[in-house]
Amino acid sequence: MSVVLSQSFRNTLILFLGFAIGGINTLFLYTHFIDEDYYGLVTFLFSAANLILPLVVFGTQHTIIKFFSSFSTKEKQDQFLSFTLLMPLFFIIPLGLIGTTFYNGISTWISSKNAIIKNYSFIIFFSAIFMGYFEVFYAWTKVKLKSVFGNFVKEIFHRVCATILLFLVYFKVINEEQFVLAMLAVYFFRMLIMIVYALIVYTPKFNFTIPDNVKQLFSYSFFIIVAGSAGSILLEIDKVMIPQLIEIEEVAYYSVAIYIGSVVGIPLRAMQQIITPLTAKALNNNDNNEVERLYHKSSINLLVVGGLLFLLINLNILDMYKIINKPSYTEGIWVVLIISIAKLFDMLLGTNKIIIANSKYYRLFFYISVGMALTVIVFNRILIAKIGNDGAALATLITNVIFGIVGIVLVKRKFGFLPFTSKTWISIACIVIAFLGFSQIPNDAFTFIKDIIVFDKNISPVLSIIIRSILVSFLYLVVIYSLKLSLDLNKTIQNIIQKRKLF
Repeated sequence: MSVVLSQSFRNTLILFLGFAIGGINTLFLYTHFIDEDYYGLVTFLFSAANLILPLVVFGTQHTIIKFFSSFSTKEKQDQFLSFTLLMPLFFIIPLGLIGTTFYNGISTWISSKNAIIKNYSFIIFFSAIFMGYFEVFYAWTKVKLKSVFGNFVKEIFHRVCATILLFLVYFKVINEEQFVLAMLAVYFFRMLIMIVYALIVYTPKFNFTIPDNVKQLFSYSFFIIVAGSAGSILLEIDKVMIPQLIEIEEVAYYSVAIYIGSVVGIPLRAMQQIITPLTAKALNNNDNNEVERLYHKSSINLLVVGGLLFLLINLNILDMYKIINKPSYTEGIWVVLIISIAKLFDMLLGTNKIIIANSKYYRLFFYISVGMALTVIVFNRILIAKIGNDGAALATLITNVIFGIVGIVLVKRKFGFLPFTSKTWISIACIVIAFLGFSQIPNDAFTFIKDIIVFDKNISPVLSIIIRSILVSFLYLVVIYSLKLSLDLNKTIQNIIQKRKLF
C-alpha cells in the first residue's frame, strides 16, 4: 500500500488545495462578482459537457487503464496507446456533424425554460472534447503510476484561471459574456498541458495499426461508454434538469451546496487516481488476494477520513453560510447534509465499483450504471418538482444507496468478499454519535472558550468554526486512534509524532 498511500496523500493535498481555491470561487467570488443567472449558466454548460463527455471520448480513458497492463511488450503497448487517440474520433466526428446540422433546434430546446442558454450552447460540445482528451492523456500517466501532476492540473489549473477571470469581471476588464467564453479557452489550454506531460512521462513510438484485440477493445469501450454516460448522468443530471424545471438561479444555490457537501468525497477521488490501475493490474493477474486487500483497506481508510470531513462540514454549516452572507443561498443547507451522506456512503464501498468495472464482469457495471441513470432521472423528475433542490439531492442519495447495495452483493457473489469488517460498524457508530452529540451543542456552548480568547460576546462564525473544528477533530482522532480502526491512519499519526520528537 506504500505507493497507494504516498500518491493518495499527495493527491489528497492537491484535491484539498483545489477545493479550497474552488471554495473561494464558489462561495464568495461567483456569488458576489457575477449575476446569479450567469453563475447558473456556467454551471449548466460545463455540467452538460461532463454529461456527454463519456460519449464524446468513447470511454477511451477507462479502456487504457483496463488493457494497458495486459500488453506484455512496449511495441504492443505503443500500438495500443496510438490507437486510443483515434477511438474518440469515431464519435466526435458524427456528433459534430449532427450538432452542426441540427444546432438551432437543439439550442432552442435546451433553452426553452431559460433563454440565456441559447447563445452559449455550442460550448457544451467543445468543452466536452477538451475535457475528454484531457482524460485520455491523464490515463496514460495513471497506468505509469504518475498521477500527481495530472491531478494537480485537473484540480488546480482551471480553478486558478477562474479566480483570475472572476477578478477581471469584478474590475470590469471583461464582462460576464466574455467570462463564459474565456472558461472554454481554459479547458482547451488545460488539455494541451496534459498532452505535453503525458508524452514526457511515456512517449510511444506511434503506430496507428489496428491492435489484434480490437474487437475486445470496442466491446469494452461500448459498455463503458454507456456506463460512463450513466455515471455522468448521476453526477451532473441534477444541475442540468433543475433549469428545465425551475429557474436557472436555483442552479447557483444548488451548486454552492453541492460543492460544500462534495468535500467529504475528496479522499475517495484522491485514492481512485492510483488504486484504480493497481486494482486493474491485480484483476488482470488473477490476484484476488490483492484485490480483496485493496478492497478492505480502501473501505475502512476512506470511511474514517471521510467521517471526519462529514462532521467538520455539517457541524459547521450554519456558520459557513453566515460567512457567505447571501441569505438566498441558505436554502441549500439540507442539500449539504444529504449529499455529504451520499459521499460518505460511496467511501464506505471502497473499490467496489472499480472491481466490477475492471473485471471480466464489467458488463454488470454497464447494467448497474444504466439502472442508476434511469433511477436518478425518475427521482429527479418527481422530487425536484415537489421539493426543489432538496429533491435533487435526495434523488442522488436514494440512487447511491440502492445501487451501492447491489454492487456489494455482486462482488460478494462473484469474488466472495465484502468491504466490511467489525471495525466498519464501530467507525460508523463513532461518526453518528459525534454528529448527534455535537449537533445538539449550540454556538452559546462555546462561550466559555470564547470568553478566554476574546471579550466580544458575539462570537464570529470564523472563530466558531475554528473552535468547533479543533474540538471535534481532536476527540474524533483520539477515539479512532485508541480503537485502532485504521492501521494506516495510526501509522501516519505515529510518524508525525516521531518526526516532532526529532525536532
